[in-house]
Amino acid sequence: MGDDSEWMKLPTDQKCEHKVWKARLSGYTEALQQFQRITDDKSSEWGKYQGLIKKFVTDSNAVAQLKGLEAALVYVENAHVASRTVGEVVSGVVCKVFNQPKARAKELGTDICLMYTEIEKGEVVQEEILKGLDNKNPKIALACVEVLRRAVSEFGSKIITLKPIVKVLPKLFESREKAVRDEAKLLAVEIYKWIRDALRPALQNINSVLLKELEEEWAKLPASAPRPSRFLRSQQDLRAKYEQQQQVDGDAGGGDGADLEEEAPAVDAYELLEAVEILSKIPKDFYEKIEAKKWQERKEALEALEALTKNPKLVNGEYGDIVKALNKVIGKDTNVMLVTIAAKCVTGLATGLRKKFGIYAGHLVPTILDKFKEKKAQVVQALQEAIDAVFLSTTLQNISEDVLAVMDNKNPSVKQQASMFLSRGFRHCTPTTLPKSLLKSFCVALLKQVNDSAPEVRDAAFEALGTAMKVVGERAVNPFLADVDKLKVDKIKECSEKVELAGGKKTAGQVKEKPVPKAEPTAEASARPSAPPKKTLVKQSAPKKGKATAPKGGAAPAKAKKAENKESVESELSLEVCEEQAAMVLPASCMQMLDSANWKERLAAMEEFQKAVEQMDIGEIPCQALVRLLAKKPGWKETNFQVMQLKLQVVAAVAQRGSFSKTSALAVLDAVVEKTGDVKCGVKAKEALSAIAEACTLPWTAEQVVSKAFSQKNPKNQAEALNWLSNAIKEFGFAGVNVKAFINNVKTSLAATNPAVRTSAVSLLGVMYMYMGAPLRMFFEDEKASLLSQIDSEFEKVKGQTPPAPIRGSSKTSAEEEADDQEEEAEAGADVVDLLPRTNISDRITSEMVSKIGDKNWKQRKEGLDEVAAVLSEAKFIQPNIAELPLALRGRLADSNKILVQQTLSILQQMAIAMGPGLRQHVRGLGFPILTVLTDSKNTVRAAGLATLNAWVEQTGMKEWLEGEELSEELKKENPFLRQELLAWLASKLPSLRSAPSDLALCVPHLYSCLEDRNADVRKKAQDALPAFMMHLGFDKMNKATAKLKPASKDQVVGLLEKARTSMPAKPSAPAKTAPAAQNGVKAAPSPPASDKDAPDMEHLPAEAKKVKSAAAPKAKAVGKKPSVKAEEDRSGPIFIVMPNGKEQRIKEEKSLKVLKWNFITPREEFVEQLKIQMVPCVAKWLMEDLFHTDFQKHIKAIGTMIEHLEAETEATVCCLDLILKWFTLRFFETNTSVLMKALEYLKVLFQTLINQDYHLTEHEASSFIPYLILKMGEPKDVVRKDVRSLCRLLRQVYPASRIFPFLMDGTKSKNSKQRAECLEELGSLVGMCGMLVFQQTAAKSLREIAVHIGDRDTAVRNAALNTVVTAYNVCGEQVYKLIGQLSEKDMSMLEERLKRSVKKPAALPASKPPEDKPPASVNATLLRKPATCLSEIRSQNAAMQQQNSEVPPVFKLDPKFIVDFSPIPMPDLVKVDSDLSPLDLLHYNFRHHVDSVCSIDLVISDVASPDAKTSMQGLKRIAEILRHDGERQVMSGRVDELMAAMLQQLRLLASRRMVADGQSGQRDVDELYSAVISSLNLLILAGKLVEEASPDVLKDLVQVLLSLILDPQQSSVESPLIRSVHVLLSTLLKTADPTSTLSALLLLLQESCKSTTCSSEFREMVMKCHWRMIKFLPEKVEALYLDRVLLDIHNFMKVFPKEAIRQNSNELVYRTVKTLLHTLCRIVGPKIMDHLSLIENRNESEVEAQLKRAMKNTVPAQSQTSRNTENVGKAKTLQSESTFESSTKAPAGVSGNETVTPAQLQERLRVLREIHGLSNSAKPVNKVQCGPPVVSSKPALPSSMDMLHSKLSHLCETREQQDGQNVQQQSTAPPAGPLPDLSDFIARLERIKANLH
Repeated sequence: MGDDSEWMKLPTDQKCEHKVWKARLSGYTEALQQFQRITDDKSSEWGKYQGLIKKFVTDSNAVAQLKGLEAALVYVENAHVASRTVGEVVSGVVCKVFNQPKARAKELGTDICLMYTEIEKGEVVQEEILKGLDNKNPKIALACVEVLRRAVSEFGSKIITLKPIVKVLPKLFESREKAVRDEAKLLAVEIYKWIRDALRPALQNINSVLLKELEEEWAKLPASAPRPSRFLRSQQDLRAKYEQQQQVDGDAGGGDGADLEEEAPAVDAYELLEAVEILSKIPKDFYEKIEAKKWQERKEALEALEALTKNPKLVNGEYGDIVKALNKVIGKDTNVMLVTIAAKCVTGLATGLRKKFGIYAGHLVPTILDKFKEKKAQVVQALQEAIDAVFLSTTLQNISEDVLAVMDNKNPSVKQQASMFLSRGFRHCTPTTLPKSLLKSFCVALLKQVNDSAPEVRDAAFEALGTAMKVVGERAVNPFLADVDKLKVDKIKECSEKVELAGGKKTAGQVKEKPVPKAEPTAEASARPSAPPKKTLVKQSAPKKGKATAPKGGAAPAKAKKAENKESVESELSLEVCEEQAAMVLPASCMQMLDSANWKERLAAMEEFQKAVEQMDIGEIPCQALVRLLAKKPGWKETNFQVMQLKLQVVAAVAQRGSFSKTSALAVLDAVVEKTGDVKCGVKAKEALSAIAEACTLPWTAEQVVSKAFSQKNPKNQAEALNWLSNAIKEFGFAGVNVKAFINNVKTSLAATNPAVRTSAVSLLGVMYMYMGAPLRMFFEDEKASLLSQIDSEFEKVKGQTPPAPIRGSSKTSAEEEADDQEEEAEAGADVVDLLPRTNISDRITSEMVSKIGDKNWKQRKEGLDEVAAVLSEAKFIQPNIAELPLALRGRLADSNKILVQQTLSILQQMAIAMGPGLRQHVRGLGFPILTVLTDSKNTVRAAGLATLNAWVEQTGMKEWLEGEELSEELKKENPFLRQELLAWLASKLPSLRSAPSDLALCVPHLYSCLEDRNADVRKKAQDALPAFMMHLGFDKMNKATAKLKPASKDQVVGLLEKARTSMPAKPSAPAKTAPAAQNGVKAAPSPPASDKDAPDMEHLPAEAKKVKSAAAPKAKAVGKKPSVKAEEDRSGPIFIVMPNGKEQRIKEEKSLKVLKWNFITPREEFVEQLKIQMVPCVAKWLMEDLFHTDFQKHIKAIGTMIEHLEAETEATVCCLDLILKWFTLRFFETNTSVLMKALEYLKVLFQTLINQDYHLTEHEASSFIPYLILKMGEPKDVVRKDVRSLCRLLRQVYPASRIFPFLMDGTKSKNSKQRAECLEELGSLVGMCGMLVFQQTAAKSLREIAVHIGDRDTAVRNAALNTVVTAYNVCGEQVYKLIGQLSEKDMSMLEERLKRSVKKPAALPASKPPEDKPPASVNATLLRKPATCLSEIRSQNAAMQQQNSEVPPVFKLDPKFIVDFSPIPMPDLVKVDSDLSPLDLLHYNFRHHVDSVCSIDLVISDVASPDAKTSMQGLKRIAEILRHDGERQVMSGRVDELMAAMLQQLRLLASRRMVADGQSGQRDVDELYSAVISSLNLLILAGKLVEEASPDVLKDLVQVLLSLILDPQQSSVESPLIRSVHVLLSTLLKTADPTSTLSALLLLLQESCKSTTCSSEFREMVMKCHWRMIKFLPEKVEALYLDRVLLDIHNFMKVFPKEAIRQNSNELVYRTVKTLLHTLCRIVGPKIMDHLSLIENRNESEVEAQLKRAMKNTVPAQSQTSRNTENVGKAKTLQSESTFESSTKAPAGVSGNETVTPAQLQERLRVLREIHGLSNSAKPVNKVQCGPPVVSSKPALPSSMDMLHSKLSHLCETREQQDGQNVQQQSTAPPAGPLPDLSDFIARLERIKANLH
């Protein structure tokens, strides 16, 4: 009892976990009672038991477990968190409950499982139950089967997924336990209730006896569909509905059964089957036998395959080779038995793969259709079954071209079978999948067969037409039957009534009642949403009038039919009848005077005529009678223009007010058209034509007008008729216009001799272009170049314009009719490209070509691909039938050779343009394999794949890509490259679609998996794609799809969905009423209405292409006199394509030696091929053909094209610059002067453009180009050398002269004397312009090599060498003699003679250098200049030369000294200009122009330094604006020093202003200007690489001013915002500025601070902190460091301040700082640092060299390489210790470093090291001179370990020097204590002490 009293006091949840079963029982009981009391399902009490529920059901005590199960059931039923426990609880029920003997426990366990299913966790429950079926305990297996049976019975097949259950049924039937088998039978019967015969195929292989028993049980089941008795929580409304129906219907459940039967999901037996893999089971010799000569062997191979294809469901794989072999047997084998077997194999494959077989459909359908010529019934039946199975795997659209191609076959059997195939295929279609465009094509072809002489052909055609009528409705087919006899129409209708559609589909007339259910999954697209059929119904039910059938525009609307019927009723009236009808409505006087001889009477009669017409009622006007009356003598031969004008007005009035028929129009059109060219009556005639067009529709009227105008042979009438048509199209719109007829008439007009006719035709083309877009130009490719240029110019005028809103012809139509018109226009626009004549290239795709493409040798494969590209280029426009090419190209997309992959992609792009909309049928076979290319790791390959994909989508539309499972299967692949590229592509395409197929939902699960992908880019792209998916699928549907995710994943995905919901784009609206044809105006091949906006990115390209084309056409004609069709093929689009990071990737590949480095003496074939491969994705295909053509004329033409496109495509040219320069290097090796001159011409224009763009060549570009340009300096032709020299001058402005210098030096070593002379001349020019800095650290070596050429045999070389040396002498003076070394007497005499003649005062700096505050005082300082500044100097010089030659003087060029001397009063006059605009406005307006920007930026810089605060503030704001924009900040290049000087000047002015500022307002103004200056400086430092242009002197002044500002005592607090900003600015400056210039500036500043007597110690300390910060950055900046200059600066510092002088001034920390900088450089660079002392004179006497040698000499080798940092620290410690020891125990002078050390010496060293070690352990470290790495901050950072080491070593060194004398004395006087110890013992002990020091 004591134990009981203990647990009874515990709370309920703890009782549930107690080890005593009674305690747990009590706890479960209390929990059950507590659960029953809780009314809120979201109560926090539920959460307490979330982790305990599993223990409830798995309790080891049977009594407690039973109570726990009851509590768990109540918990699952009521708790909101119960769904989180489903996995563990159900697993516990299966393992610990179902094996219990108590029936109550099993019942409760079953109820728990079903309750979890009710709360929508059925999938997890089912998964755990299926696991339980594998349990060895039969009781558990039996219970699991019972649970499954109850779940199916209660919830139905819609909730319970039957596929996994059906899969395990055969295994359950084989169980050893009879109870399990019996329960499995009951489960099979229950499943059969729901899915019926779909269950049979899955159970065909079970025991026949058992199957018979099942059949008997199935036969006993009622025919009515079952209904669920239990519903999910989300279906409670449905449950209420059923209960209500039960109350209404009582026991008669017929109505319920019918409803339930319709709502029950149709289960496809195919989905329940397990797929079988057969590819690995195919005999190894299959392909050999199938090609064998003996038919028995071929039969054996086919029979083996047939046995495998009998499996009802096959695993998807690569069946291309098998299909190819079967296709060959069907098409070419003469043995009909083998043909039959092959057809059966095709049937098996198509049935087993279903939609996945669709990629092979286009390959098989033409062959099977052609094989129907066989007459044997067995063969025909097999072929019918095969083609029917293939049809179900694809769409009618994809095979339409193949079927239509055989409809005109001469063999009646083929035509009959084709019609029968169409009839069977139509049965699987719906009004949505049989659109107007397809229906028209098939109806036209079938109507031809209706009149065929063979009765079987006619009957088949009638049946096909009847089936089509059954599917789409009578209304849609009737327009095509207008000319068909009534008997034939009746027969078609009779056939239509007999047709039964597959799967019980609803026809177009039945769609209104119910949405189309998916009754037969194998049918084509039978489960489309109800919206499209509903839309079709609206269109069919709205009769319309006044619109003629557009050719190839799909089925004409009913209004056209109505007009035709009306026309046929109104017959042509005679003149007598017309007079009688007219007399009834016109005055008698009018009738009498119409034919009067007096023109005035006729005029009066016509006035009465017009007045009478205007007063008539609309329905009473006899239109035909009135217009025919006008022809009464003199009729239309009227000579008086006033009468004629009234007649034309009457025609217009009658047409506008009456029911004007086409019969009436034909009566007057001839006369009205004839008057269009009349000067006085032309306007009225055009008005009459417009009125007739409004009454009879523009398409019909326009066709009549144009045909009559050209039949009259009057050029004036022809021109005016075309002009009227241009305006009429704008007024009426382009709907229904007969494009083909118009184009033929326009071509006739363009060939007219009269220029007015040609001009009018071109204007009409411009109007048509607004509606049709780029495809229109394809019809005129063969016109003359001059005429084509006019057409392009006209297209350019209207490019980008939106078609005007129709203002006429729409007043009599409703909104629904307008929507129909818009759809009709879209379909008509889609057929524009179909009008192009296309070539059938199937006969040119030979088997040899296909075998080459699949050859093992890559060269053969490449040759095959080249042949395909040639065929496509020659054919230009092709038909969709391309024989076996799709399978061959598909294999190359997975080629291991990436070059061939890219070439295949290029061919596919070419194919897309050539094939047009017919490409749709190849989307499955060739389109989706393009997506596999996106898995490649190379950016270039993926970019090419995306370009190909977009080219295909542009032709096919997005609908074809979103239908089916292919896209979801690709997204399922766990390849990060594929996923991120595909998701990004979908995110860009989906928002532009008005609707998307329902199959898009298949991608959602894989999209969610991408949201949790390991790759960050994939996750980001998936998040970006979420709004696009949600736009089409809706939030609710996507949110529901998260139910299958794990709880953690679901929470994350739901959060992302909520976030995406806010950014979901709106669906594109329907085409606007004001511009009905705008969408299809710019697309090459508009897709169906659902996707007519699917490629917005591609739409811009043709427009740009037309602009380029129009400019290039005339010059291209001038180059080649007779351009071929191939040369003039589609040259639209940009010539260079911007590839993101393309150049960087190429540089990276070349550096890593993945490709050949561009370095050769003569170009080999592999270099040319590599360049070609690299240029393929970046250069237009047509330009590539010219660039790599064998004909030099093509090269000239290509260069001309590049010149023309350079200005428009500057950005793209820069992106491809490395490739362009490489291509031109190849041209340098050609001997053709014309090509060379053209190449140099382009290069000059190119470099001038680069200069204007302020572009600098990269090392990669320069090294690939400059060496080969220098080769052309030795060209024998003077004109070439002249151009090369000009090019070199331009080259200096885009590449630093110091880096060009080494290339020129290499050029001087050439054997070509002309090249040597030119290189030397260029070197002299560089030296004269940039000074000695071009030599960098090789001045002596280079000048010696130059001086050698003074003795050359060639006079030109000698003179050039002498001139170069003289130029150097003018720069650096007498020092040149030291640099050139010793010369022979002859050479020296020539040099001295030349120097005397050209003597010039040496200058420390060349004139071209920008002014500096403190120019270098010595030649060494001149040599110190940073090489990169040479480029800015050259540009500054050129700008100065331009300003000197200009008539306008420089505007406000900054002069700091001049600004300092300015008085405050006259300064405002400086910013006044002779314009109403302010200087800032002028700057903003002209900023993008190179010349004006030079003056403008100088103006702004002068404003910055202005003493006037407002002017300075304006200048700073403009500077900040410039620096914030990437495109504008480049104008600051070359002016960084000036800008910094101006800002420093302003800071100095502000310092003085602060002292005299009055009051808070004045102080606030000063602070505001301070902030502006600091902010601008910060922007400048962060603006790319601009700060790297800052010179050391300016940087020194900047650091000095900033440090002074930090230490300014007037600043109230160190934590003030201004001081914090200065700290940040200074820290950023040290990080981003050029490290060489920064270190030079800091060393110079440190030197000046030590010299100055007024400099405070705080300032000196801040300077040293800056040094420490730079030392910290050295490891990452050492590569960019110009070591020679830094070492020279350190040398100068140590020379000015020796160690002794520093100690005297108590500035020893300064010396340690510089010494630490030197030692750090030595540690990072290593022994190679000794090669960088070339700038130091007398380096042997330099302290720098001594320090470096000492550091390297005393370096102890590292004992391990595991950590470089540890190694360096150890080295430093040992170095300093040994250095200290050597300084304290100086050896005699005669002892060298290599002599053997005696034991006595080792003992003394050991004693000294002990003392040192003891001091460091006992004494407290001196912190007086701690030298940690300082930061420019108010809180100094902790010193690093290296810095502490240096401090400690310095302290030890001082200690040793103080004890030096004492140690020496002790050493000399102390006698030996005993025998000398062993030497090895000393060495070991010494090493241990050194190790301790580490």
